[in-house]
Amino acid sequence: MKTAMIRTAAAGTLAAMSLASMNTALAQDPWAFSANIGAVSNYIWRGVTQTGDQAAIQGGLDVAHESGFYAGTWASNIDWDEGSSEAVTLTPVLDDGGQVVVDPVTGAQTFTAETVGADPDSPNYELDLYAGYGFAVNDDLSFDLSTIYYAYPDGRDVDFWEIGASGTYKWFTAGLAYTAWGEADDDAAFSEGDLYYYGSIDVGLPYDFGLSLFGGYYDFDTEDGGVDYGHGGVSISKEAGDFGTFSFNYDQVGRETYDDDPKFWVGWVKEF
Repeated sequence: MKTAMIRTAAAGTLAAMSLASMNTALAQDPWAFSANIGAVSNYIWRGVTQTGDQAAIQGGLDVAHESGFYAGTWASNIDWDEGSSEAVTLTPVLDDGGQVVVDPVTGAQTFTAETVGADPDSPNYELDLYAGYGFAVNDDLSFDLSTIYYAYPDGRDVDFWEIGASGTYKWFTAGLAYTAWGEADDDAAFSEGDLYYYGSIDVGLPYDFGLSLFGGYYDFDTEDGGVDYGHGGVSISKEAGDFGTFSFNYDQVGRETYDDDPKFWVGWVKEF
């Protein structure tokens, strides 16, 4: 899933770049190790912001074997409260007799204000662990089987685990991800049984530019209505050698239940 920093820009474009660099290393050694670091002006995952439309710093480690096996880990800051206003708790100030202190001038009761977060259980960062196996049938056709665990160590009851499969023919990729387990309540999204369908068209352009057109649909296994949604977008990337890869991206959710405003964001990723 995160092989090639899929979340920092359009999936297919940067994935192809990362796999190409791994293949170069594998030509010399059966194992290839790589690291990446990136920054985005908005962390968008499957059409939905994970940082309240704010920036994120991201990075990961990957290992791949010439057999097609790969594994890695990836992390990013997140903000599911979406920068929501903080709650303020007022506590009355009591005198030695247990009575509320009254201002002698205004006659108003005296309180102390304590600011608390909107949701103390909302996580501040994401840590993903993933593994998979990719193989090519020929120069035009390849497949990938993967599993990924989405962990939110400082959150509560929000971790979940997916298994997935995808196929790529020339410039077209289609795939499916299934939520095999989750900490959420049985009838909630991201608990078990959710299906995510996705596809992308990824083409190379002159002068080391890349173009990706992508879309997906989330079918949640929940009794709550109004949570399934589709999304789509476009990404243009530019490989800049030692300076990494830059991208300009557009994402759009197609359901008013979510924030369906168009999202424009920029990203940068550097692999080592």
